[in-house]
Amino acid sequence: MYKEIMKYTLNKTGEIITLPLHDYFSGLKACLADFKVSYLIVIVIAFFASWWIYVPVHELFHAFGCMLGGGEVGTLNLSPIYGASFLKRFFPFISVGSEYAGQLTDFDTHNSYLTYLLTVFFPYLLTILIGIPLLKSVANNSTSPWINCIKFGAALPIAFAPFISITGDYYEMGSIIVSRFASFLFSSFQVERWQSDDLFKLSKELFFSNDVVRIGDIGGVILSFLLGIILAFVTYWIGRLWAKVIIK
Repeated sequence: MYKEIMKYTLNKTGEIITLPLHDYFSGLKACLADFKVSYLIVIVIAFFASWWIYVPVHELFHAFGCMLGGGEVGTLNLSPIYGASFLKRFFPFISVGSEYAGQLTDFDTHNSYLTYLLTVFFPYLLTILIGIPLLKSVANNSTSPWINCIKFGAALPIAFAPFISITGDYYEMGSIIVSRFASFLFSSFQVERWQSDDLFKLSKELFFSNDVVRIGDIGGVILSFLLGIILAFVTYWIGRLWAKVIIK
C-alpha cells in the first residue's frame, strides 16, 4: 500500500512538473505546424502587446488584493512605459517611475499574514482564470492559424507569470509562510527578515553585505525559495483544472 501511494505521488508530481512544458510545445506545434515566418512574427507581436497590458494590470491586482484583504495601499510605483501617467488619473496611489517594471512599495496589511499573502498572490488569479485556459485553447486547433498565433503569444506572459516570478512574488509567498512558522518556533525572530519580492537583492543584503552569515538565514531563504517553486507549479496545476472546466 505504501509503495502504491509513493508511486502515485511521484507520478502525479512528475505530471504536474511537466504540464507547463507540455502546454507550451502543444500550443507551439498548433501554431507552427505549417511554418510561416509571418506566424512567428504574429506570436512575437502578440507576446509583447500582452506583456505591455499585463504588467500594469498585474501590479494593480497587487493593490486590489491588499484592499480586498482589508489592507491599505499607499504607493504603487510603475514604470512610465506601462502607462503610469495615464493610469495615475484613475488610481491616485500610482507613482510614476520604478526601478522595476512595477512594485507595490507602500502598503499596510495591519499585521495580517493572510492579507499579505492575498496581496502577493492576487495577480496570479489572471494566470489561473485567463492565461492557462487561453494557452490550452490553442492546442485544440479549432480556429485559424492566425488566431491561434495571436492567442498563443498573448497567453505566454500571463500563463507563465508564476515561473517568471519564482525569485520575486513566489519567493515572497514562500518567505511569508516560512517566516510565519519561524516566528512560532522562535519568539525573538524578526518575521520580515527573509521576506522580499527580490531574492537576489535580499541575498546580497543577507550574505554579501555582512561579515557574519547566519546558518538560519541560509536555511530560511532556501526553504522559502523551494516553497515558492512548489507554489508556482501548484498555481499552474490549478489553472489546468480550471481550463478543463471551461474548455470542452
